[in-house]
Amino acid sequence: MTSELWYYFAAGFLAQVVDGALGMAFGITASSLLMSVGVPPAAASATVHAAECFTTGASALSHRAFGNISKTLFRRLLLPGVVGALIGAYVLTAISGEAIKPWIAGYLLLLGLYIIAKAFRDFVPREVTTHLTPLAFCGALLDAIGGGGWGAIVTSNLLARGNDVRATIGSVNAVEFFVTLASSAVFLATLGLGYWKIMVALALGGLLAAPLGAWLCGRVPRRPFMVLVGALVITLSVRTLWHALT
Repeated sequence: MTSELWYYFAAGFLAQVVDGALGMAFGITASSLLMSVGVPPAAASATVHAAECFTTGASALSHRAFGNISKTLFRRLLLPGVVGALIGAYVLTAISGEAIKPWIAGYLLLLGLYIIAKAFRDFVPREVTTHLTPLAFCGALLDAIGGGGWGAIVTSNLLARGNDVRATIGSVNAVEFFVTLASSAVFLATLGLGYWKIMVALALGGLLAAPLGAWLCGRVPRRPFMVLVGALVITLSVRTLWHALT
């Protein structure tokens, strides 16, 4: 690989370590990187989602091997997530997702603050299974339109509502494989794949990092883990708002 492709390989590796351990940030990080070097939003989302077909598949298998998946959460998130991804990908091929990004970022910024506050409160881990259909649908819809955000939206909401950290991240990552596959099918049929070399570099880095991220998920203490999730959401949201407003 050239030096530029090694850079994308490293980006895929680091993004997947974070995504596997925290349940978010691969799509947002990678899409932001591609758009910063001139890749159009629709093409960036298509390229990242194509790479994620491989990384999320490896991540789902890794989380299953480490026992991080809740069958109930997985089943309830799957169908609405796939439907939202199909619609979101189709919408992005017709309009730009840039206009909606500041609104998503503002919402995630507030949610990140809430998660950090929640981390310092004692609670009994529980499995929240209400309102999962609209959450999964909206998360997948915005993920396809914005080039990322499935984990940041769905994982953050479930953690903020008191779900167990390990089961939430493992289940959301497992569903993400099917969500990504659905949006990638639409992108491939409508846009093709003009940045396949970048996709391969991202995918290879992510595949190598998937087991490490899943391993970290089951071993990080709850309080610093949730603070790290909240800080990550806030950082990404502020960055998105800054670029949108300037």
